[in-house]
Amino acid sequence: MKLLIFFSLIPLFTAFLIALLGRLRTQIGCIMSGVSALLLTGMSVYLMKVVNLSGLLIYKISGWAIPLGVCLVADGLTVFMLCIVNLIAFLVVIYSYDYMRGFTDKWKFYTLFMLMLAGMNGIIVSGDLFNLYIFLEIASISAYALVAFGIEPEDLEASFKYAIMGAIASIFILLGIALLYSYTSTLNMADIALIISDKSGSIFISFVCVLFLAGFGLKAALVPFHAWLPDAHSSAPSPVSAMLSGVFVKTLGLYALSRIFFNLFSISSGKVFFALMFFGVLSMVVGALLAMAQTDIKRMLAYSANSQVCYIAFAFGIGTPLAIAGGLFHILNHAVSKSLLFLNAGAIEHVTGTRDINKLGGLNQKAPLVGFTSLFGSMSISGVPPFGGFWSKLMIITAAVQAGHIGFSVVAILVSILTLVYYLKFQSFVFFGKIRSGMKESLKSLHFSMKFSMVVLAIICLLTGMVFVPQLKFALDSAVNALLVGNGYGAAVVAQ
Repeated sequence: MKLLIFFSLIPLFTAFLIALLGRLRTQIGCIMSGVSALLLTGMSVYLMKVVNLSGLLIYKISGWAIPLGVCLVADGLTVFMLCIVNLIAFLVVIYSYDYMRGFTDKWKFYTLFMLMLAGMNGIIVSGDLFNLYIFLEIASISAYALVAFGIEPEDLEASFKYAIMGAIASIFILLGIALLYSYTSTLNMADIALIISDKSGSIFISFVCVLFLAGFGLKAALVPFHAWLPDAHSSAPSPVSAMLSGVFVKTLGLYALSRIFFNLFSISSGKVFFALMFFGVLSMVVGALLAMAQTDIKRMLAYSANSQVCYIAFAFGIGTPLAIAGGLFHILNHAVSKSLLFLNAGAIEHVTGTRDINKLGGLNQKAPLVGFTSLFGSMSISGVPPFGGFWSKLMIITAAVQAGHIGFSVVAILVSILTLVYYLKFQSFVFFGKIRSGMKESLKSLHFSMKFSMVVLAIICLLTGMVFVPQLKFALDSAVNALLVGNGYGAAVVAQ
């Protein structure tokens, strides 16, 4: 149980050491970050095995009993998210070893990166609302700085816009926490769940739900709260874009939202669940249409991320076991495929010096590995069999049909087809045809660390659809049960 506290302490301590020692040697930040992320990935897998065998784990800091003291909680959903976040972080760090050579003060990048990872891990294991908010701010502030790391005018503008929108989201969330504390006199999520379990019709609780939906919806970039996302994703260095799209938005937005709505407000939030479905479907359509119109690769991927993440919000809004399982499986598939595609975008820019689709072509002749891995990521995110994205979308759409949401399910299918169209356009324009005149002589080669991360992610995209599904079933079932237990989460935590 004490292992839980190290998911935040290790990256925090690593960030501190990098800030002290990073100036002494150029690559020390990457090496220390890589070792820490690998250790955290191993710990996550081990913790998943422990939770599957022993059930709920709780670490009471300083031995204080609930609800007096701060506690950290690990259930099936916790360990599922920890494995995804830390695995993606490890592969992104490996990729950045060579990618970040063009930047100065790389130790600052890795310091901020580890702080962001500490914040995300802290959100996932936190057992009380205020500590969840503290970790959310640690991750958010680090992300604001990382978006502006290139210090170009457009980078600073995107970071400023992101910081303003993030601050507004934080105000909504903090106000919701304050009101909930005034109502229940506790910040412990398990205790709150028990107190409000018999007050499902309260207008006050409904208002708090709306505040959390606005705050975490903005963090998750649901339409109409998505204005910050395309600028932030396209301006940040590609490793940062991969983290933001792959795991950051899901952890700060969708994970926190689902944890609060299912385990705190499960009885009283039926209308909010419908709102999740509505905004999820709206975001799917808007994101896909905007992605179609983009010529900058990273902006296209940013709008695509907005569209695809909202399949998860839609699934959580349906609320059935199959829908939640599909949503959680899509978290994994989207994290892997979208991280891969943003790393591909960084590799394309590194090789050619541009991200403009209209200026590219024929890259399969000079960078076949990028084209091959990009194809895997594109097909997975588009829902093409046998890749993992096909199965997660199929689960979500099937659950929508079973729940009677026929219109929403038709829209989800059409958006998936539209997604395939613009990714085929991306593949055709960038990797096939002839290399543009004047570009052939200026093309650069890729470094091994960049190739390694892209190949591993591409393999996972395929394996999640062909091999991992039976092995993932137990982990998915455990994560689904953690949400479906509803207010029973509170009784289970308090009982230990």
